[in-house]
Amino acid sequence: MSGHSQFKNIMYRKGAQDAKKAKVFAKLARDITIAAKSGLPEPDKNPRLRLAIQAARAESMPKDNIERAIAKASQTAGGSDYVSVRYEGFGPGKVAVIVEAMTDNKNRTVGNVRTIFGKRGGMMGDAGSVAFNFERIGFIQYPASVADSDKIFEAALEAGANDVVSDEEHHEIETLPDDLNAVTETLEKEFGTPSASRLDWKATVKTEITDKETAQKLLEFIDALEDDDDVQRVYHNADFSDEVMAALEAE
Repeated sequence: MSGHSQFKNIMYRKGAQDAKKAKVFAKLARDITIAAKSGLPEPDKNPRLRLAIQAARAESMPKDNIERAIAKASQTAGGSDYVSVRYEGFGPGKVAVIVEAMTDNKNRTVGNVRTIFGKRGGMMGDAGSVAFNFERIGFIQYPASVADSDKIFEAALEAGANDVVSDEEHHEIETLPDDLNAVTETLEKEFGTPSASRLDWKATVKTEITDKETAQKLLEFIDALEDDDDVQRVYHNADFSDEVMAALEAE
């Protein structure tokens, strides 16, 4: 499951994430609005909306913000349509990177992403240029507080999951892509709505990062991508050495 909580042990990066809370809320609100437009604006009758709301709550998004995002779905009927796009390339240290975005203007988004790659020591590639370093999986996440690791592990495997990794903060469950919905629905009956349920990219071929300077450039590169309003998620295949991890955590 390595790669989903890609830098959770690099504590100094958390401050940068907290500083971007407004941007996080904006992206979550857009997810909620799009989900509400895709079906009924009622969480109980719209699984996609229910998951979007749960993800927002997991980030402590205020209730008023969530309600405004749902209301916006009806207010923007017939307006801009968002589409999912994916970009691939290499970051500092020749790390393979996949960028997933949601946009109503592909020209704007590809221009912004290409600029970040160019200015931050990366190189944008064609579709398929790095995807062979990853595999498509289903990803489900619960907070650690819902149950102990043994209970989650047994329930997830019985539901059809492939793997479960638990730590002090989360339970992360991996499934085959086609099994994601069925496993999610089964686990919801016992543990409630997960904080995340989506298709993800999991690195199968890793690129080792052995020096602190490259690691810092890579972190800044990924932060710049995540800071773009249209970018939803960034995946990479970096494998930080123990020495680099220790150096980053010491700052």
